[in-house]
Amino acid sequence: MNGEGLIFRTFDAPPEASAATVDAGLDRHNHSVAPLSDVMPLASFASDSMGQVVGGAIGRTWGKCCELLQLWVAPELRTAGVGSRLLLEFERHARGRGCSVYYLTTLSFQAPDFYTKHGYDVLARISGYPDGIIKYLMHKTIE
Repeated sequence: MNGEGLIFRTFDAPPEASAATVDAGLDRHNHSVAPLSDVMPLASFASDSMGQVVGGAIGRTWGKCCELLQLWVAPELRTAGVGSRLLLEFERHARGRGCSVYYLTTLSFQAPDFYTKHGYDVLARISGYPDGIIKYLMHKTIE
């Protein structure tokens, strides 16, 4: 196939079947060249006395790398150290898996100062979002 005769279209809302085809194709390719079966989910949660989740850290590990994808704490607990404890528990468990490289993205209205306080450095700043919002790629290494 040389690309001749192809039709190119752009969508504001991509058709689900087309998006699924792209996802599946990329997934097949990625699994053929990298040991993605070694990627392991990781999560830490905080619950109240009734068992209701009031915070969580969700991510994954792969080799020596640990990616934090989400960290959330209920608004009424955001200054009580819950986020710090969740992050520390998350990182501790990842260290037990052999991780020494930690990374995440966060937006300027989320928690870049929180992560800096916990030893993360900014690797990249991406500007251009509405209202002056900046996206940060943050990283730390623990040996």
